[in-house]
Amino acid sequence: MNINSILRSIVTVRSSIPEDAFTAATLGTQREGSGVVIREDGLVLTIGYLITEAEDVWVTSDDGLLVPAHALAYDQETGFGLVQALGQLDLPALNFGDAAEARLGDPVMLADGIGRAIEANIVAKQEFAGYWEYLLDEAIFIAPAHPSWGGAALIGPDGKLLGIGSLRLQMSWDGEDADINMVVPINLLPPILDDLLTRGQVSKPPRPWLGVFSAESNGDVVVMSVAEGGPAAEAGLRQGDVISDIRDEEVDGLADFYRKLWTSGPAGVEIPMRVVRAGRETWLRVKSADRRSFLKKPQLQ
Repeated sequence: MNINSILRSIVTVRSSIPEDAFTAATLGTQREGSGVVIREDGLVLTIGYLITEAEDVWVTSDDGLLVPAHALAYDQETGFGLVQALGQLDLPALNFGDAAEARLGDPVMLADGIGRAIEANIVAKQEFAGYWEYLLDEAIFIAPAHPSWGGAALIGPDGKLLGIGSLRLQMSWDGEDADINMVVPINLLPPILDDLLTRGQVSKPPRPWLGVFSAESNGDVVVMSVAEGGPAAEAGLRQGDVISDIRDEEVDGLADFYRKLWTSGPAGVEIPMRVVRAGRETWLRVKSADRRSFLKKPQLQ
């Protein structure tokens, strides 16, 4: 494959977020990562946390061209974000590959917007549950890790786009702990792309959201923190609480917690949950919400 041609399609994405934005405290007010040109008119695919609540977005090509852009959409379920360049980028679009066909051990490349490309291999394809109420049925994990993973492009041996970099994690691999990158598979985008382009969001009811940051410990779901002003905080959920049941069903790990939460009804449904706190059980009723209602809407520049 022509690496130089591929790298031309990958840009730097920079965004500025208001200090009073809901995500400012956790994600910062100045964010920088990468994105991939996926349409000739300057449509850029990135990872959504880079552009959440952004008031200013800029994309920079590999030859230094700086162009203002608009945060077009952020899909909470997949984690993908879309940015539309407002000036002429004149960059080629990268074709999509088939992430479902990628196999363990396959050679891949993770490339960022400033020309750094790491040769790696796929070390896992498995479920991923994120602490921020996020779940992928099958994420792609690669090693070694790229130092600038956010929004970076995962490229297959055929030069096509397999996914977008999301996280850097530690994972046991070949009997040792290694730094790896978690990548969101590109196959999740085509079914929702038209909705994101025309409506800015997927055309279905939003999931119930609690505003709880959780971790799994020996199968238990433990509350690490709660979003200030969010439903969990308002209901009295606290750091250190163990969420043991939703309604009358036992919670078996973080992924099971999310699935039970999301099948409880649309955003706004009340979620009864059994919580173990300091060795004692208590029931809380959390009135869920639409996560998007807490976020500032993107403004067209």
